[in-house]
Amino acid sequence: MNLDETLPRLADDPDLDLDLAELALAVAADEYPGLAVADCLARLDALADELSPRLVGSLEGRVAELSNFLFEERGFTGNATDYYDARNSYFNDVLDRKLGIPLTLSLVAMAVGRRCGLTIEGVGLPGHFIARAVGSADDILFDPYHGGQFLDRDACSMLVTTVTGQPYTVTDACLEAIPPGCFALRMLTNLKGTYLRQADYARAARTVRRLAQLLPDDATQRRDLGVCLVHADHPGAAIDHLEAYLRGDPADGEVVAAFLQQAHRHLAEWN
Repeated sequence: MNLDETLPRLADDPDLDLDLAELALAVAADEYPGLAVADCLARLDALADELSPRLVGSLEGRVAELSNFLFEERGFTGNATDYYDARNSYFNDVLDRKLGIPLTLSLVAMAVGRRCGLTIEGVGLPGHFIARAVGSADDILFDPYHGGQFLDRDACSMLVTTVTGQPYTVTDACLEAIPPGCFALRMLTNLKGTYLRQADYARAARTVRRLAQLLPDDATQRRDLGVCLVHADHPGAAIDHLEAYLRGDPADGEVVAAFLQQAHRHLAEWN
């Protein structure tokens, strides 16, 4: 999968039908050039081949068996010790280390489940990502980050309240399946936040470039890209982005203009 082609397509059609595991591995290839994507997908196939004969009976029983297999037997778990380690967001690392965050652990369940004939979707609650198994009569919400724990609406509300520190009541809308475009947005936003938190501005800029491909009309992504490039000592590359943002006469124009002046100054010093 070529992200330079796929992200603009997702910008036009967030519901584009694609393999989210392959999308996540394409994102990881930015960090790991030469990543053997086919080998990673084959590992998912192998997990599904082992699990599939055990998925019998009710949907509840099959989801419980999926969770037991992945989160007990295979040991996939949430990395609460180092939650903001970027490796928790790179799907190849999650498969290797068996450590992840809610989004990537949900993706493991989604990818393996799909290969076993289950329909498992991602649900992007505020501050926490969960999964939903779709049945003919009822759906089952479960939390891969917490070992596949089953959730009802009250448990979802409590989970968001705990994570965000704000009272929250789940609605039907927030339990809808997240489309591929929003999945990509959430994955890239997680990485952006991680790299900014670490002051790794070169990697942050690389990630924001991807966000700008996904959100071409979002001027703040060009602002953030320009600022990251200034911090990463790439002033020449930052100027066009900062100038484009300032042409919109934004409320934070004075702050961003200071970054633009800094970029021009540093570029002049190099020349």
